[in-house]
Amino acid sequence: MEVYDNLYKQFNPTNFDAAQWAKIAKSAGMKYMVLTAKHCDGFLLWYSKVDGYNIGATPFRRDVCAEVSRAAHKQGLKIGWYFSPMDWRDPDCRGEHNSIFVERMQSELRELLSNYGRIDLLWFDFDGREALYDQPETYAIARTLQPKMIINNRLDLGVGDKNTEMKSPDADYYTPEQKVGSYDDERPWETCMTLGTQWSWKPEDKIKTTAEVIGILARTAGGDGNLLLNVGPMPDGRIEPRQAQVLKEVGEWLGKYGESIYGTRGGPFKPGEYGASTRRGKTIFVHVLKWPDGSLRLPPIPAKIVEGRLLRGDKVEIRQTVDSIEIAVPAIKRETTDTVIALKLRSNAMNL
Repeated sequence: MEVYDNLYKQFNPTNFDAAQWAKIAKSAGMKYMVLTAKHCDGFLLWYSKVDGYNIGATPFRRDVCAEVSRAAHKQGLKIGWYFSPMDWRDPDCRGEHNSIFVERMQSELRELLSNYGRIDLLWFDFDGREALYDQPETYAIARTLQPKMIINNRLDLGVGDKNTEMKSPDADYYTPEQKVGSYDDERPWETCMTLGTQWSWKPEDKIKTTAEVIGILARTAGGDGNLLLNVGPMPDGRIEPRQAQVLKEVGEWLGKYGESIYGTRGGPFKPGEYGASTRRGKTIFVHVLKWPDGSLRLPPIPAKIVEGRLLRGDKVEIRQTVDSIEIAVPAIKRETTDTVIALKLRSNAMNL
């Protein structure tokens, strides 16, 4: 730990460019950014008057939170903070003087939520140990300083808890990790998943392909959830070019098919081996990620389909009976990543 805790003396990501980060996020079709402002190691990426273990004590000396929030706002992106309430470096955390630690932690949170304009999201983390953070007061501080902000479920989680639990009415959504959440249209949720194999960058990491990310996005939206895709920057501050390229290609796909993702709800067909479905108004968007032999067969719905077509193409053959819906698309017209079929209904798809 002593070696790790002293690495900040060498931290100098000279190629960090918040504007470039925001442009990459925007080009990927993302609508918001969440910066890891404080992880469990206790290091702070902003100028803090509470704890000297912060970015101002490094050779870099620049307030990363300030630069990222400005860049996000300039690009029209919403901004959020990842914030670990625990601090593995602080001996008072969960110790005899935990109340003193909590006061410091809350003071850090006040800085983050007071000095960078509107903050849209607060992403607490948990480490599987007892949650001793004076949660009611911590929530109250956050809500008072940023009343329009949404907050995830992890401040309340402790020993034996799962990241899908909602233990407080102050939490707005839950957070499946490294897997797409199950279909749930009653409680808001957000899958958090890495583009690589772990949360931080490492040389020659195996990163997900564009097709894999599109599939994850479609299955998440089809489950009525949201996707938070983690990108770990390189030690010099840049987003690795391989990762930036995947994000660019996902953004290009969203430029064509975004109407089947943005502003939709999951269903009415549950995600399955074939893929998933989303809906908005009188339209169901079927995302076929894996075609069966022949046509795709889906469960029946109590609504009349008046037209079926490829989202950016020709009409497709639809056979609707009381027992099923069959969709036939010639192999030559199927996409290699996600064949999106728009089913137009006579009635509102949201009533299904």
